[in-house]
Amino acid sequence: MDTNIRRILANRLETIFSLNKVVVILGPRQVGKTTLLHQLTAGADNVLSFDCDNYDDRLLLENRTKTELATLIGKSPVVIIDEAQRVRNIGLTLKMIGDLHLDARILVTGSSSLQLSDDINEPATGRLLEFTLFPFSLQEIAEHTSWRDEKRLLQQRMIYGAYPEVVMNSEHAQLLLLNIVNSYLYKDILEYKGIKKPDVLRKLVVALALQLGSEVSYNELSNMLGVDKETVENYIDLLEKCFVIFRMDSFSRNLRNEIRKGKKIYFYDNGVRNAIINNFASLEMRNDVGALWENLMMIERKKRNAYSANYATQYFWRTQRQQEIDMLEEKDGVITAYEFKWKAGKQVSLPQVFREAYPNTTLTTITPDNYQQFVCI
Repeated sequence: MDTNIRRILANRLETIFSLNKVVVILGPRQVGKTTLLHQLTAGADNVLSFDCDNYDDRLLLENRTKTELATLIGKSPVVIIDEAQRVRNIGLTLKMIGDLHLDARILVTGSSSLQLSDDINEPATGRLLEFTLFPFSLQEIAEHTSWRDEKRLLQQRMIYGAYPEVVMNSEHAQLLLLNIVNSYLYKDILEYKGIKKPDVLRKLVVALALQLGSEVSYNELSNMLGVDKETVENYIDLLEKCFVIFRMDSFSRNLRNEIRKGKKIYFYDNGVRNAIINNFASLEMRNDVGALWENLMMIERKKRNAYSANYATQYFWRTQRQQEIDMLEEKDGVITAYEFKWKAGKQVSLPQVFREAYPNTTLTTITPDNYQQFVCI
């Protein structure tokens, strides 16, 4: 496959450069952030670039005054700071660069939330615009090839995900995914301070992968792993800030028996999830097909909403009597319900108790027959 797949985020970024803000592009390693930077700066002269995986480049940006930063940047029209999370107190550095109000395009990437690198929680509100770049979306791939091809490869996406390198080299998908997990995921996370029990972190990631699509209990996880609940919470928070997983809260407004504090956890990529448990079996040999379909649709919806600036909030709904809805999306007071079914079967309807409590909610069942509209902008 041709590697020049146009990223949807590029279109959006090109419309906001005139705001003269520091543009921060966050996202997992290996999803194409550096490639996106090159696309955005193609044809530009005198690009000043810092690769913060390089120790010397990190030193140039650490512990600098505003005057020193102004001198360092000079009159460069484009400044790139790649893998910025490796710079100590990067939030303070970016705040000072923003305060300079330079007539330059400042582009920053990070493989984790930049606050993880800050010994001082230095807010840069108003000076930065943050965006997330994900693995390829199904829409991005389909617009490069065709929806006919993409639907034919749907089962492959459920198993191997959509990391760019994996999509481009599908014959080596397993090898590449195992390398991403072992060389980047664990390596990067274990470098952060506070990881005193790396074996516990690895076991936690596996436990979360095995509970994909299910409600998780921090108490149960702490008992399983032999650590306190606070450690579990801290490690899950770290995994989320490093773009391995994301949490979804339970929805609760009116009913006494609604679960109020539950959480579901999804992975940013199906292939990474399957690499963590080392299971790349075909769908007909698996007992987690429903969970894989739900995770794929959840992350594709997350991509779609992020790229289109759709600020809806997602929840799941469940009662103590085990009535449930896979996903609710709330925006401007309007609630829309979704069920994810790999195999279309009997008609699904909202539980009566939910209909009575939230009478204007509509329900859509998302299957391989109709998912395109759900995931596309």
